Amino acid sequence: MKRVYVAANLQDAYLLAHQLGEAGIACHIFNENMQGGLGELPFTHVWPELWIVDERDERRALEMIRAFERPGAEGPPWTCPACMEENPCNFAVCWRCGHEIPPR
Repeated sequence: MKRVYVAANLQDAYLLAHQLGEAGIACHIFNENMQGGLGELPFTHVWPELWIVDERDERRALEMIRAFERPGAEGPPWTCPACMEENPCNFAVCWRCGHEIPPR
């Protein structure tokens, strides 16, 4: 196992872990229950860490992490063809119904 990411919050750790899992990269989140120790422990010791199981996946995982950390795209919102809800341009699926982004 190898640590590939230290998240500032648990939400980012879970979002990234889900993306890695969808790409077939097995991973684990460590320190997910350490937030309660904040104040008693240094904050850098309670941040969630993402560890990949197979070190051979490191290159792909790091590429995905870099893409995850890039600022979101700018542009006009898109309208979901399934429910007609407006979504920000950087959403890949509709926030309301889960329909995937239409081809642009």
